Amino acid sequence: MKICFIGAGSTVFAKNLLGDCILNPNLGEFEIALHDIDARRLSESFKLISAVNKYHNGKAKISVHVDRKEALEGADFVINAIQVGGYKPCTVYDFKIPAKYGLKQTIGDTLGIGGIMRGLRTINALEGIAKDIEEVCPKALFLNYTNPMAIVTGYLQKHTKVNATGLCHSVQACVPTLLDIVGLKGQYLDECRWQIYGINHQAWLVEITDKDGNDLYPEIKRRSLAKSCPKTDLVRRELMHTFGYYVTESSEHNAEYTPYFIKDLYPGLYRKYKVPINEYPRRCRWQIRDRRKKARMLDKPDMVKHTLTNEYGSRIIEAATLNKPYIFHGSFLNTQLLIPNLPPEACVEVPAVVDAKGFHPVKCARLPEQCAALNRTNINVQLLTLKAWETRKLDDIVMAAALDPHTACELSLDDIKEMVKELYKAHRKGGWLPDFD
Repeated sequence: MKICFIGAGSTVFAKNLLGDCILNPNLGEFEIALHDIDARRLSESFKLISAVNKYHNGKAKISVHVDRKEALEGADFVINAIQVGGYKPCTVYDFKIPAKYGLKQTIGDTLGIGGIMRGLRTINALEGIAKDIEEVCPKALFLNYTNPMAIVTGYLQKHTKVNATGLCHSVQACVPTLLDIVGLKGQYLDECRWQIYGINHQAWLVEITDKDGNDLYPEIKRRSLAKSCPKTDLVRRELMHTFGYYVTESSEHNAEYTPYFIKDLYPGLYRKYKVPINEYPRRCRWQIRDRRKKARMLDKPDMVKHTLTNEYGSRIIEAATLNKPYIFHGSFLNTQLLIPNLPPEACVEVPAVVDAKGFHPVKCARLPEQCAALNRTNINVQLLTLKAWETRKLDDIVMAAALDPHTACELSLDDIKEMVKELYKAHRKGGWLPDFD
């Protein structure tokens, strides 16, 4: 069995996902092929994964490849964790140029103008990756960890023959986070029952009950409003009290997916809800420093010791390899109306089963209408971004940005047009995008 990791310079993802595979006692011996276009980061990740493998009595044969097709040859699984354009220059573009127009962002990797531009340049890179997969490992299962998840996975499933799903860890963390905040984790976490579905980074905890089927939401909401409740996760809690249901992804992310929390006219809002502006660039700089530090400490046991994470990747690989069905949450096109009240062309996040025959997404009930409505505001942006890629028209990028909830509530159409033009010129000059009309 062979796993190819594309974007292996993403050290954290590489260590977590591949470390989980190394620790899995059911996988036996297997091959790991690491690929990245950054030779220095590729070398650092190779040393780290090799050290993790050796520390845990490694059963993996690890190889490193600058040539992508060589890395992909004969792969059974492809893990994608690329960040096209890196922190510099592209993430800097995504934040600095909109800031000139007065548009504040927090993470900027999933929706908004940052997510739109990141999506387009990622698709530009994935087009070649998909062609290589179709040629040298057409039966491989493709596990996408790159944001913007819905845009990227939607492109792969709509425009390529790659057998792909999108994976995130927000679903796994959703219920533990909520119960912990309201002081119910110890009482209910191990025995509660729940249902989650929607779109990536905005899926909804539509149901949560105790083991006897009693609805836990009334008590959760009561405790959330109590003065004694910690002043954390405020955006998600506000959305829960306003729209009735708790959302999977962090408050930092969801502050950008809705028009309610970051407003120049109300500068106190993002402080009230503790929304950190320009958070993602800060994280990027921290990760760069941390990666370099770790590269110098590979002789220390604490650095190479790995503990099993809650990521789906290794469990999916085990299930498909051994034909041992496993339930996870993944992103899939809604063509079979997996969520009946979301558009069929949308990329939705739903429960799914994986086995030796591949991925089998599960049909869900209708979302509460208000939750579906909020999802649609995000889906509009995602679909228009994909349309922009298909048409290669700058006007379609403008329309995607103009329909983004946060951008639309902050900027005029004239400013949106100028901002998009400037962002496109920066990306085109750097070779990150093809020609758009």
